[in-house]
Amino acid sequence: MGQAGCKGLYQSLFDYKTEKYVIAKNKKVGLLYRLLQVSILTYLVVWVFLVKKCYQDTDTSLQSSIITKVKGVTFTNTSELGERLWDVADYVIPPQGENVFFVITNLVVTPNQRQETCAESASVPDALCYEDSDCPPGEPVAAGNGVRTGHCLREGSAQKGTCEIFAWCPVETRSRPTKPLLGEAKDFTVYIKNFIRFPKFNFSKTNVLDTTDRTFLKSCKFSPENPYCPIFRLGSVVSWTGSNFQEIAVQGGVIGIQIEWDCDLDKAPSECYPRYYFNRLDNRFSGNSISSGYNFRFAKYYRDAAGVEFRTLFKAYGIRFDVMVNGKAGKFNIIPTIINVGSGVALMGVGSFFCDLVLIYFIKKSHFYRDKKYEEVRSGHQGNGKVNVEQLQSLQTMEA
Repeated sequence: MGQAGCKGLYQSLFDYKTEKYVIAKNKKVGLLYRLLQVSILTYLVVWVFLVKKCYQDTDTSLQSSIITKVKGVTFTNTSELGERLWDVADYVIPPQGENVFFVITNLVVTPNQRQETCAESASVPDALCYEDSDCPPGEPVAAGNGVRTGHCLREGSAQKGTCEIFAWCPVETRSRPTKPLLGEAKDFTVYIKNFIRFPKFNFSKTNVLDTTDRTFLKSCKFSPENPYCPIFRLGSVVSWTGSNFQEIAVQGGVIGIQIEWDCDLDKAPSECYPRYYFNRLDNRFSGNSISSGYNFRFAKYYRDAAGVEFRTLFKAYGIRFDVMVNGKAGKFNIIPTIINVGSGVALMGVGSFFCDLVLIYFIKKSHFYRDKKYEEVRSGHQGNGKVNVEQLQSLQTMEA
């Protein structure tokens, strides 16, 4: 490289280069460009900043704790249990309130069961037999209640019977009542206390009104106008899911209670309050399905005067409540603000690119605008700096 070349390279380091713009006097393309600009600006301001609040830093790692407490009493009088008063220690499982709890609404009771031999239930297909060889001793009855003893028990002269088993006898034979035992459970109430924390912003909140009035929780009831009173009537919770309480009380079901926190921490903490949503989670549209409803069994054990153990078996139908919590918090941060403003500016460039395509490819005089936008230069060609008549006519046509 010669001395002149080195000098030119050195001088070019201090040059500033700027773009050359061609102004196209085309009203249609100009209108299209302004519409694109307004649309992009509206999207940026309304959707990105006002609706999505993308100027905020967000925290979705919600830390949550749930405490539940059911209250209510009811009275029943049945042949199996006699006169009985039911309170929360009887019908709520587990007794210590958590984010999942179960309220008994219907029961099948089999009292005074003892470990001895008896006939298996005829409703168990694997227990049916014709002779003793159909009941191999020591083998459990599939989906049954006990272990075979080797005898086939038949009533009278019947050819078909059921296997004798060693089990808690008598086995459960009663069917589900068509009327719920605890139908008055619709008036029971549940207190759902929720503590939350967003660790990124060190922000904590609870869904209970911060007050020193000790009578507040004893007198208030939840409503959309009173979101800081988390005391819910069970009948109302079921009705908010679109279900009938008496129907779900007969065969059981699963209700989801969702608590959602959407907190804008640029506002006052009082503006961060919970929103509640209620849904039926089990398949309520298949009333005759074998999988419909919700039930399980448990027993209470006793000993008689001789020290022999016996029990009362309960098949409990009821409503399982699942309390679920989710949410997010947002607070202004300069980093996401700059990123989203930069994205908006980049979108403006996309509008210019689209209008350039329309200008040089899709309108009638596209070849004319294309020639003005792109200048072809050949090496060794030097312009004389003069504008001829043909060039003036082209410029006049472009301005028109």
